Amino acid sequence: MSVNAPARIVIATRESRLALWQAEHVKALLQSRGAQVELLGMTTQGDQILDRSLSKVGGKGLFVKELEVALEEGRADIAVHSLKDVPMELPAGFELACVMEREDPRDAWLSAQYARLEDLPQGAVVGTSSLRRTVLLRALRPDLKIEPLRGNLDTRLRKLDEGQYAGIVLAAAGLKRLALTERIRHIFEPEQMLPAAGQGALGIEIRAGREDLKALLTPLADTATWLRVAAERAVSRAMGGSCSMPLAAHAVLEGGVLSLRAAWGDPEGSATLVRASAQTSSLDLASAEQLGLEVAAQLRAGGAH
Repeated sequence: MSVNAPARIVIATRESRLALWQAEHVKALLQSRGAQVELLGMTTQGDQILDRSLSKVGGKGLFVKELEVALEEGRADIAVHSLKDVPMELPAGFELACVMEREDPRDAWLSAQYARLEDLPQGAVVGTSSLRRTVLLRALRPDLKIEPLRGNLDTRLRKLDEGQYAGIVLAAAGLKRLALTERIRHIFEPEQMLPAAGQGALGIEIRAGREDLKALLTPLADTATWLRVAAERAVSRAMGGSCSMPLAAHAVLEGGVLSLRAAWGDPEGSATLVRASAQTSSLDLASAEQLGLEVAAQLRAGGAH
C-alpha cells in the first residue's frame, strides 16, 4: 500500500446477499494489499420498492443513490456496484474509479420443469422485470406471457420455486458468484439474448478528486473489461442514458479488435428488434466510447428511440 493511501477504507454496499458478496470480494482484495477495510451496509430505495417495475419508479439508479449520499457525507470512501445498475451519467462530484474483471455477462434460464425456453408451452408465464429481457424474450417467443419479477436474488428464486412462473431469466454472473450454478438450466448465448450494458462487471465509485483512493484501486481494474463496458455504456448514454430502456449492448475484445453489438425493442409495439454493430482496433476509452456512439446512431437510423 502506498504511503498516501488512507489508513482505513469504508465500503458502502447494499445488504442483499449478492451485493454483500461483491463488497466482501473487494474488501478481501484491498486487505491483501495492506488496507484496513470495513463495510457499511445500507438499504436503498430500489430494495424497498418491490411492487412496481424499476422503469416506473426511477430506474436502477435507485440502487445507487443512498450509497452516493454516504460517500458525499464522508461515511464511506467507496461504493461497490453491479455496473449494470449504475446510471450512465454519474452525478457531479462522483466518478467511476475502477472497473473490475468481468464475470460471465450472459443471461441464465431457470425453471423447475423446462430445460430451455424453446420447451415452454404456448402462453407460459416467464418472470423478469427487465425491459431489455422482456423485448428479447418477446422476439424469441411472442406467444409467452412476460410477468414482472422483482426482489433480490433469493426472493426471485423463491417465487420460481413457489410455481408463480414457468421459468425466470436472471444474470448468470450473480448465480455464479453465489455458488448457485446448479439452479441454471441453460445459459443463453449472446446471439439469442444480448446482455445488458455492463452486465457481469463490478464498478467502484468514489467522490471525484480522491486521488489516494484511485491509486489504491488501480491494481484492481481490468483494462479489457473497462474498454468493453465503456463501449456498451456509451450506446446506452447516447440513447438517453436510462437503465430502464429496452436496450441490449454487448462488446467483445478479441485479437486486438473491439466488437460491439446492440439491440433495441419496443416494449409496447412490434416484437421485431432493431439491431446494430460496429468494431474498432483503436483500444482506448475514447475510441470505445466513440464506437458506442456509432452503434447508437445505427440504432436510431433503424427506428430505435
